[in-house]
Amino acid sequence: MGERLIDAQYQKSPIPVLRAARALRFMAVGEKLRLLATDPAAVADIREFCKNTGHALIAASEIKGVFSFSLKCLREEDA
Repeated sequence: MGERLIDAQYQKSPIPVLRAARALRFMAVGEKLRLLATDPAAVADIREFCKNTGHALIAASEIKGVFSFSLKCLREEDA
């Protein structure tokens, strides 16, 4: 099982989290998603999204203004 990538750099909040939510709807439990974003609001957005949906935020980091989030799909979403 590979890791899907969403490059949401230079997209303003809430677009990065909306793109992650859409991708996770079509992923199986256990699959991983990596999201790249440059909007600092994405940090709080992704944490809140995971808290509210039950998906796991495995890792979050920032290098030179690019935030990287690794999420794990932990439940099926209604498509």
